[in-house]
Amino acid sequence: MMVACACAGMVFAGSVQAGPIGSACMKGRNAGTTVCGCIDQIADRTLSRADQRRAAGLFKDPDKAQQIRMSDRQADNDFWARYKNFAATAEAYCAR
Repeated sequence: MMVACACAGMVFAGSVQAGPIGSACMKGRNAGTTVCGCIDQIADRTLSRADQRRAAGLFKDPDKAQQIRMSDRQADNDFWARYKNFAATAEAYCAR
């Protein structure tokens, strides 16, 4: 698993530019820089930039996640499948 190798021992340095999800993680959670950096790296590997921006909005507005999950729109269903893959991957590799 390349993702596992990429995240092993990863440190999120303050000078590194965080992506949308890493920035949202740092603003809205009690997670530290290491965990948010790992989550950001997983996002870079599993989500497009547009999906990352959309997913970052879910950190700010968790009710939006429920709306997307329950949506009848195919685009929302497709996004939700990609988001679930991202979340499962991040949980598996970043919660260590």
